[in-house]
Amino acid sequence: MTVPDLRDLTSRLCSFDTTGGAEAPAAEWLRGRLADAGFETYTWEADAARLAEHPSFPDDPEDIDTADRPSVAGVLEFGDPDAGPTLVLNGHLDVVPADDDLWTSDPFDPVWDETDDGTETLTCRGAADMKAAVAACVHAALDVRESVKAGELDLDGRVVVEAVAGEEEGGIGAAAAALDSPYSFDRDAAVVAEPTELRAVTATEGTVMKRLRISGRSAHAATRWNGVDTLPLFEEIRRAFTDLERERCERVTHPLYEEFEVPWPIVCGRVEAGSWASTVPGTLTAEWRIGVAPGETVDEVEAEFEERLAAVVAEDEWLREHPPAFDRFSIMFEPAEIDADEPVVTSLQTAMEAEGLSDTAPTGATYGADNRHYVAVGVPTVVFGPGTIDQAHFPDETIRWPEVETARDVFAETVVRFLGDGERPT
Repeated sequence: MTVPDLRDLTSRLCSFDTTGGAEAPAAEWLRGRLADAGFETYTWEADAARLAEHPSFPDDPEDIDTADRPSVAGVLEFGDPDAGPTLVLNGHLDVVPADDDLWTSDPFDPVWDETDDGTETLTCRGAADMKAAVAACVHAALDVRESVKAGELDLDGRVVVEAVAGEEEGGIGAAAAALDSPYSFDRDAAVVAEPTELRAVTATEGTVMKRLRISGRSAHAATRWNGVDTLPLFEEIRRAFTDLERERCERVTHPLYEEFEVPWPIVCGRVEAGSWASTVPGTLTAEWRIGVAPGETVDEVEAEFEERLAAVVAEDEWLREHPPAFDRFSIMFEPAEIDADEPVVTSLQTAMEAEGLSDTAPTGATYGADNRHYVAVGVPTVVFGPGTIDQAHFPDETIRWPEVETARDVFAETVVRFLGDGERPT
């Protein structure tokens, strides 16, 4: 057997519902296809206790879901593999949940269509984020092998195609591979194929997740003056945090983030207050996502927000006597950045030019990705892939198919350039 063609491989991967830690069937199916095509395959599962030592993850291993969540990889070797470098092409198999009520089709039944200008599109959960890119990485590696077999290229080195678990939950599979390599060889660089609109991303933002708990005093709605409503208290804190966001966007600068209106965003994504419509809300819980710029640490940004909260508390008599709790929860994303002159970046840029992409300048992203795990252990990693982050986590998630085909060609040419020291060997 061989690997299905790019379109069929993408459709098949997208038909697996890999939400909620259910990557195993897709991972095992892909591992089988890689083995059929002649890849040397690897499979690994993360150790929750090991990840609990990592700053991205909760301290309690019980809070990290790693059971039956394999990551898989396929390796192709060229020439004398130990005489050349190794390049990893990385993608993730997990996807975020899809609210069926907001979709016009079954999220896991791929729909092929055309735009008004005749461009073919694919709609399904994971189309952009990022199963189409995983399929493109697989076929890029195979394209290089076919060129070598045909005598068109003379290369030494390896290409690794990874399909990892749990990226949306902090990078479970990638973190495990970074901390304890599943391979018998070193990794020299990596490309993480997140949707970047076919732009080279050399810096990604970090995030810290914080849960705010405010205590007020409940009272009957008919005598609300006897209670202490938590909502106005929350609004004071929210205004203070919004002011701090604006100040940070003016004070913390980075050349790759000048295009963003809000480079270091904060979002209060969830608020729950009170217990009954006819009762003054005496409790409130709010969950925040706070952006961390490349060059900052999660700890120092967290301290800024804790200091601003303390200032609000100091000005309010009730809050002084009933200080709110403001604790980390869930996962953290550390910022990551590599130099634009790293060989993996210049190889990617040369490949982009060869495939007709004119905008090869490095840029930054306001989201986090698995690149940070590899950068942290000394593996220079650039982020590049088809599709747009605007479609990620979105109802009717769609990707323009020509971008996937272009990405396949760029990935293949990047492998050739990187293994050939920036040149295209013949």
